[in-house]
Amino acid sequence: MTAPLIDPFARTIDYLRVSVTDRCDFRCVYCMSENMTFLPKKELLTLEELDRMCSAFVRMGVKKLRITGGEPLVRRGIMTFFETMARHLETGALRELTLTTNGSQLEKYAADLAACGVKRINVSLDTLDEEKFARVTRWGRLPQVLRGIDAAQAAGMRVKINTVALKGFNEDELFPLVDWCAARGVDITFIEVMPMGDLGNEDRIGQYWSLKELRATLAEAGPLTDLPERTGGPARYVQRENGQKIGFITPLSHNFCESCNRVRITCTGEIYTCLGQEGHSDLRGPLRASESDADLEVAIRAAIGLKPKGHDFDYSRQEVDGQVSRHMSHTGG
Repeated sequence: MTAPLIDPFARTIDYLRVSVTDRCDFRCVYCMSENMTFLPKKELLTLEELDRMCSAFVRMGVKKLRITGGEPLVRRGIMTFFETMARHLETGALRELTLTTNGSQLEKYAADLAACGVKRINVSLDTLDEEKFARVTRWGRLPQVLRGIDAAQAAGMRVKINTVALKGFNEDELFPLVDWCAARGVDITFIEVMPMGDLGNEDRIGQYWSLKELRATLAEAGPLTDLPERTGGPARYVQRENGQKIGFITPLSHNFCESCNRVRITCTGEIYTCLGQEGHSDLRGPLRASESDADLEVAIRAAIGLKPKGHDFDYSRQEVDGQVSRHMSHTGG
């Protein structure tokens, strides 16, 4: 059981993303419906079960653990989970413990996260316009998020901004966003909107802004140099003349699956080996069936053995091909 996790296409799986809750204090239009029905709390893995699950993956070779949601920091008692996970950083078994957040709770938790060994975080931020921010998040408050980013930087954490490229929404903010990030010394990654969740309420094709087009616009202000750098995820990076690094995650205009090294666990203990496929396996059953982790480890290896070669997201025919029915918040961002 100490052998590394290798999928059918010879990719080593060493990156685990774990959703600790499906709940969020925002309702971003590309992630959730405005009136979401959340899971009963009894269906969620307890914090102790999340510890067992993540620790099993660490024993099996996972080196990077990203905590997601929903909004992970709205989960009651979540800091105790970060505190217990820190032991894997101390032993060196885990190389990085990090999270993706909407930033709403960072003002409260940034110092505690840094104390647990979290050195780098991703903050979702699609606009610097307060009215537009309220519109895209439905329930969000921009000043609260900006204070959270301040708190994270003050605590010594490296902040990366994740911005979903939305046609007709933040196209006019391309340069204000990248310049704001440059001035603050934070990196930014742009992400193409993905066809996930209830599309009856949102026009994903209408929202889709190809990052090829975004990059071309960015290049009008000066040359962009491709960087070989990888951070364990699907982003590809360029550097501007001023030295600023900008990332692009392009599931629609460029399939990045050939180097996929990650899997996702939902807050109910399902493992999704591909964000863009419906296939999943249950890990909660074997986790709860025994105090021993033997059955869990067998189930993990079986799930990795089913990991597909890639996703099927495709807007090229002006149809939402490859759509998956679950909301992004269910799997974790």
